[in-house]
Amino acid sequence: MPAPLQTIRRSLLVLSAALSSLALTAPSALAAPSPTPTPTGPTATPSSSASSSVTPTATPPANMSSVGGSRLGMAGTQVDLTAGVPVLPKDLTARSWIVSDAESGAVLASHNAHWRLPPASTLKMLFADTVLPKFPKTTEHKVVAADLAGMGAGSSVVPIKEGESYTVHDLWLGVFLRSGNDAVHVLSHMNGGVDKTVADMNAHAQDLQALDTHVVTPDGYDEPGQVSSAYDLTLFARSGLQKKDFREYCSTVSTKFPGETTKKKGKSVRGTFEIRNTNRLLSGDSDVSVYPGIAGVKNGNTTNAGATFTGVAERGGKVLLVTVMNPEKNEHNEVYKEAAKILDWGFQADGKVQPVGELVAPKNVPQASAQPGATATGEAGGDTATKPSASGSASTTASEDDGSSGVGIALAITGGLLVLLAAGVFLVNRRWPLPDLVRRRPRP
Repeated sequence: MPAPLQTIRRSLLVLSAALSSLALTAPSALAAPSPTPTPTGPTATPSSSASSSVTPTATPPANMSSVGGSRLGMAGTQVDLTAGVPVLPKDLTARSWIVSDAESGAVLASHNAHWRLPPASTLKMLFADTVLPKFPKTTEHKVVAADLAGMGAGSSVVPIKEGESYTVHDLWLGVFLRSGNDAVHVLSHMNGGVDKTVADMNAHAQDLQALDTHVVTPDGYDEPGQVSSAYDLTLFARSGLQKKDFREYCSTVSTKFPGETTKKKGKSVRGTFEIRNTNRLLSGDSDVSVYPGIAGVKNGNTTNAGATFTGVAERGGKVLLVTVMNPEKNEHNEVYKEAAKILDWGFQADGKVQPVGELVAPKNVPQASAQPGATATGEAGGDTATKPSASGSASTTASEDDGSSGVGIALAITGGLLVLLAAGVFLVNRRWPLPDLVRRRPRP
């Protein structure tokens, strides 16, 4: 479909959704339920083989958050399989998943999207989105013992060595490629300590309206009460991808990392070693091919969380986000296999399927501006061309904001401005473009 006709079609969909919203008696509740109880014992991070005798319940709660639309709070699979819409893959076993248009925010389909589950290292996306703008990438830091204290047993590491100096750029590559909890702890201490960083992350999650999330550790290591959801992890990825450096780090396949300093012939020599991204849709594996158009974002695996993954990919001008949490099928790289199947479906269905909800915009962010506190290393960018965000057909909701906030909000529709008053609040046409996505870089 030509771009102008597609724009008009999407604009009409938004207009229709806005008119339908007049019939709503109240916006969906934004309060999130209490977290599902989690184990109290220590658990393993991605590189550990430790086990736990207690696992999260396999049944989703009866009441889940309805942020983004009432259908997203329902248990089970939510999708509108009308004429012309491909059937979902039949062999999906994840406890929770969601696929959405990264730029418009339209949720194409979901399964228990707001189920609060242990997130594992996918929580590092929130850590990066919170902390990355605070330090220029060229800043150097010499690691001391206190920087590495407090990591959980069996934590995944880069490794970072005490007494060596690293740039912030180095540390972030360690976070994204090796999921290094040691790199997370060093950056957290630079940020004022682990407790402050956890508080910052919880506050930022609230700003993003990621109300299913409660942070206990900045690295995603299993702790009682630490939960997130497929919906919230997608919000973290979408926000992080607005930052140029975030896009670079999460799309890097491999790099040379600073090693230890040794003496050779009386001179100090700093060695290097290769680190490779453990996101198998980005780097590939024996049973998983590199996904066409993949550009990140983050994977995780712990005893309680199982395997978790959020990815972003582009195909034919469409950019989709997928999050998959804890597949029950116990096969090697199953989380990536299911994510790839969902992405394939999403690219076939986008533009045909009626959305079942939306990715909400952050609160208290000036229109068409960068993320709060963004710097040259954590910039948000892009135009504000129109690409509507539609709500679910059975759960269209109006924004809780006053109509003037949201990152990259675009109100221009077919040459004019559309601002409709619905039940005392404004429904706006959001677009969150992802410029300069590193998907366009050649891969090694």
